[in-house]
Amino acid sequence: MTWTIAPEPFDSPAATALWREYYTEVSDRWYLLHERRRTDPDELEREIAARPGDELTPPGGRLLVGRYDGEPGGCAGVRLLDAATAELTRVFVREGLRGKGGAPLLVGAAEDAARALGATRMILDTRSDLVEARALYARLGYRETEPHNDDVYAEHWFTKALG
Repeated sequence: MTWTIAPEPFDSPAATALWREYYTEVSDRWYLLHERRRTDPDELEREIAARPGDELTPPGGRLLVGRYDGEPGGCAGVRLLDAATAELTRVFVREGLRGKGGAPLLVGAAEDAARALGATRMILDTRSDLVEARALYARLGYRETEPHNDDVYAEHWFTKALG
């Protein structure tokens, strides 16, 4: 069984399902940690609808879907912020496929996509409770840096030169 990664429209059935799983997981994780509850279903639907992913379309962005043995298993998005800077977003691997090498492949494919868009560095933000993500980024050569945005949920900011 192997991973394949390819660009896919943000609104394809596979991408839509992965976005829903990703957002549900990170939202529930935050609410369970801070308010001891899962995300309200109506709020979840509003937030998913408010962030469809249209910034992950050419010419300034890409959404990559990873398939494990042909089945959608993860995703990563990249979007240009300026001529030299791309942002890594929506890095997600389905729970049952974690530990099978998909996340590094998705991040690597996103870095390649950013280079193809002309970026020379990648940035991202994440939360403190997403310890697995922070460990992944550090392992892949990202270094923690000063804040580059004011996202209320961002607690850690990373950068990597795409030489």
